[in-house]
Amino acid sequence: MSTTERQSGQATVITVLFMTVLIAMAAAVLDVGSWYRADRALQATVDAAALAGAQALPQNPVQAELLALEYAEKNGGNVDVTEIALTSTNFGVDTITVDAEAPTPGFFARLFGIDSVTVAARAKARAGGVSQAKYVAPIVVHEKHPKLLCGMACFNSANEFELEYQHLKTDKGKGNDDEGPDGSGSFGFINLTGEGGVGSNELGDWILNGLDQYMPLGDYNTSTGNPFSSNNIKGALEKRMTGNPVLLFPIYQTLTGTGDNAEYKIVGWVAFHLTGMNLAGNNEKIKGWFEEVIWDGILTESGSGTLLTGVKAVELVE
Repeated sequence: MSTTERQSGQATVITVLFMTVLIAMAAAVLDVGSWYRADRALQATVDAAALAGAQALPQNPVQAELLALEYAEKNGGNVDVTEIALTSTNFGVDTITVDAEAPTPGFFARLFGIDSVTVAARAKARAGGVSQAKYVAPIVVHEKHPKLLCGMACFNSANEFELEYQHLKTDKGKGNDDEGPDGSGSFGFINLTGEGGVGSNELGDWILNGLDQYMPLGDYNTSTGNPFSSNNIKGALEKRMTGNPVLLFPIYQTLTGTGDNAEYKIVGWVAFHLTGMNLAGNNEKIKGWFEEVIWDGILTESGSGTLLTGVKAVELVE
């Protein structure tokens, strides 16, 4: 055998080995990529299932399981009731955990004896009260409003009522009785940011779009002056009625001080479904009812928070 023939044979062997390595690498890349996509898809499934189930917590654990199974089925399946766990974190049965496993076939990897791998995913979601809320409207109601005291049994269209605008004339330390301008059956305007004065233009924008940042509980200045002196408030309320009629109102506990120094102590949130208004004269009113909502907010870390006023947040916690 000539030198040329030997070199040609060696080159063939090297080429075959090189092609084998390339095929193995291609198999690894393609199959690993496929397994990764399957893992991400399964994670998306359990995320959706957990978030869906948490919407019914803590009030209805059975419904939470059913919702989790329903959403899992819509998003790829691989979840059964034995893989759903309901637990308590802060307030009642407020947490749902969804686990799932799914076999994922290999393709090129079968050349190396790997028929499939099992991908697994877990998601945990919690429902709870809201410590900070986003898209808040600049309208406050008192914690002793009769419809709030009635509880969530009154949070429906059968319990429609009117809120009357409070023309503030508060004195330091004045109590919150039903007869006064800061009474439980009325509403007021609040400076949501506390950054200097606030006019009807800004109030109107907050009514229409909500405050585009998270608002914590605490003390906030009132909005002084007569906000109904322009058409901004009326126009914003009209647009909300015909568009998105549900607004999130801060709930206040006390109103103290006078003029620019008057402050509301905000202790919670309630959703108000706006249905009408009467802004004529000096007896301005808005009409609607309170209702339960799941809102964009930051979960409280302990206690019931605003769950008792029908406002809750739902988020993945694992």
